[in-house]
Amino acid sequence: MTQQELTLLNLGQSLDDLANLDPRGYGVCKILYKASKEYTGGPTSINAAQKLVDTVKEGDFVYVMTGFVLRPYKKAEMDGIVSSMLLCRALVKAFGAKPILICPQDNYVAVKNMAACVGLHLFEDIDTLREIPVSMGVICFTKDADKAAAQADEIIAKAKPSAVVSIECPGANEKGYYHNAVGLDVTPLEAKQDILFEKIQEMGILNIAIGDLGNEIGMGAIADTLEKYIPYAKEGACNCECKGGIAVKTKADNLITATVSDWGCYAMIAAIAYLLEDVEIMHTTELEKEAIMCASNSGMIDMYGWLIPAVDGFGLEINLPIVGLMREMVKSALGLKQTCKTWFEKVLELKYFENN
Repeated sequence: MTQQELTLLNLGQSLDDLANLDPRGYGVCKILYKASKEYTGGPTSINAAQKLVDTVKEGDFVYVMTGFVLRPYKKAEMDGIVSSMLLCRALVKAFGAKPILICPQDNYVAVKNMAACVGLHLFEDIDTLREIPVSMGVICFTKDADKAAAQADEIIAKAKPSAVVSIECPGANEKGYYHNAVGLDVTPLEAKQDILFEKIQEMGILNIAIGDLGNEIGMGAIADTLEKYIPYAKEGACNCECKGGIAVKTKADNLITATVSDWGCYAMIAAIAYLLEDVEIMHTTELEKEAIMCASNSGMIDMYGWLIPAVDGFGLEINLPIVGLMREMVKSALGLKQTCKTWFEKVLELKYFENN
């Protein structure tokens, strides 16, 4: 094991641990993380970040998929959209990529307002996106299952991606139903983006899914854990007519789970910043605050329905420190490489991390 390998192991684990802090105390994030780490074979944030670093090149299209619409409000929630926009910023800064945010119409106003907040020009026309630097695209995806496959094919034909990242994006179960966290049917409210995700996956394109419960795209990769330990997940446990449970059928090749999906995305962004040795790829607490405020002011709602600047019930008081800690960890890991070299060598000599 080398110093870099040891750093990646432990920095990745620390980023994952921050993303899986459990302020509520009910432990779902711990259950999901154990399964997702086993599925991945190591820290999930570093795994996904390394895959993106190895894959995405300048000018590449990268799809970023998000947008969970909540009942009874029929409005999109904060979780997912905030980190998706900040990921678009990171993809441009890190790779010079062309991110395309794919979401339901319900997110469009927030995307339009937040693009300026994160410093990117926004275009709906793919040809214009190709030509203009420091830019991102947006495509509103259909909620009509009968039209989803055709729209997916059209999108891919116009801009084939090198990667797709799904963040807090609803997925259907084996019976084709979409559910909220307590097992109620939200099928009519949700964009059918999992159809696009599956088409991309079938093409052998890098795919990453980020979720925090099991009703999101990609989480079928840990279906056994969901059905055994997560409420409403197993067949017969949901509160709708399908009785198929909330566990989704899509199985992402790369998975990140977190207490809040946004936090899992931030861990991945921080890992990219470390791998490319550029802390500015990771946004600041100031930008995190601006993005959350912008999303809230654009009509995105907290998980509990309040029109306040909170994500899954967590306000600025916890979101900002998590971002700040992740960013400072990257700065420390990069800045102390040489200073701590001797200590790394001594730790490596004793082979703890090779034997455990």
